[in-house]
Amino acid sequence: MKLKLRLPKLFIFLLSIAIFVPSCKNYNNSDPLNEKKVANYDSKVVVGWNDLFLEIERYAKGYRPGPAPRALSLLGLSAYEACVSGMPDFNSLQNEMPGLSIPKVSSGVEYHWPTVVNASYAFLMAKFFPEVKPELFIKIDQFKVKNENAFSATENKDVFDRSRAHGEAVANAIWEWSKTDTYGHDAYKDPTKGYDWKVAYKKAGDWRPFDEANEQATFPYWGKVRAYTLTTEGSKLCKKPRAEYSEEVGSPYYVQAVEVMSFNTPSLTYEDKWKGEFWSDDLTNITFGPPSRWIAIASQVFQNEKSNLETAIYTCAKVGMAINDAGVGCWHSKFVYNLERPVTYIRKFINPTWQTNLSDPYSNLTNLTPTFPAYPSGHSTFSGAAAETLSSIFGYNYSMTDNCHKDRTDFIGTPRTFVSFYDMGEENAFSRIPLGVHWRMDCEEGFRFGKEIGNRVNNLPWKK
Repeated sequence: MKLKLRLPKLFIFLLSIAIFVPSCKNYNNSDPLNEKKVANYDSKVVVGWNDLFLEIERYAKGYRPGPAPRALSLLGLSAYEACVSGMPDFNSLQNEMPGLSIPKVSSGVEYHWPTVVNASYAFLMAKFFPEVKPELFIKIDQFKVKNENAFSATENKDVFDRSRAHGEAVANAIWEWSKTDTYGHDAYKDPTKGYDWKVAYKKAGDWRPFDEANEQATFPYWGKVRAYTLTTEGSKLCKKPRAEYSEEVGSPYYVQAVEVMSFNTPSLTYEDKWKGEFWSDDLTNITFGPPSRWIAIASQVFQNEKSNLETAIYTCAKVGMAINDAGVGCWHSKFVYNLERPVTYIRKFINPTWQTNLSDPYSNLTNLTPTFPAYPSGHSTFSGAAAETLSSIFGYNYSMTDNCHKDRTDFIGTPRTFVSFYDMGEENAFSRIPLGVHWRMDCEEGFRFGKEIGNRVNNLPWKK
């Protein structure tokens, strides 16, 4: 009788084990039936590589304004394509990129996506920055190895090796495709390509370097660099300047010159000085460049939102491609319209001693102005493109504080708070007027053109 009473209890016990074990197995992320997706991981590996890019690019000669966003676009695209098979809601963009062939993942096997991303970034970063200072270049390998040690300690060796190999294979394919862009590839080595501004100077109001003896136009050919969404000459050209050149007092052109001059006549307010210095990012060795600023902003959002790896990869690809195309379209337009900088006009017709508010805090050089035509503004075009793509992901009313230059004492880097990415982008754009380096129409059209470019990138077939 005792045996009969125990049998039901034993049966129930065994049955509970049979039910419990499969349920535990299905919950375990290591089970092949519950394959790990990119979204299961955090964004730390992307944030880390972004931070290193910004550190290196700050000191890299010849990378601003065009080569840096181009590199960021390729880094972002490579990570995206390497991981897209683990992003169920997303499409590969390979068919949108003529000549690009992406290695595929092996079917039915596991990948460790942070290792894939780490390998992709490490491979391309070393390719993009081969001539920077050795103490900076070595950080690429150091960061790669640091991540590899952490990932290999927790992952199966076959999974780790397979993931690293896939990330490198995709990055190599991106690199080989990058080399076919003859104007963009290794452009940092020769930013002028023998361009002679005197040949392009046809009439009053055309651009000429402020220091004619020592300056050359920077990246005059950048409009020929490969773009992702600007595939025709017309799509690379912004609208015409709204104010035609005029020397007549009271003309719209003259009035815009007076506006630029008025900001520091008699003196620049603290608020305008703060905005100008906060957004400048003009000078190598002092900060990263203006387009790279938007990747720094994106990384802050990832950390604020505790974004997963999928979101970070998607964002960096989208923003990178947008600022790349913004650079191509902006610089194409600059050298078509070939408009002079305000300081040239102001000194000739209004005040021969007037100075811009752009200066180098280390060399104490003052009255600086960028070495390429004014219209449209590069800062403004990059800002419009980045603000649109970031808004499409995180929302058009996303508020944040930009801490990019927090604790800097060599210029006013005190953080500023914004109600949206557009608010941020517009301030960036129009900060160029009190700084003295742009006409209002440069900033207005640059920001509008940038938003148009951002929308083009948004409209690529990212989602299924």
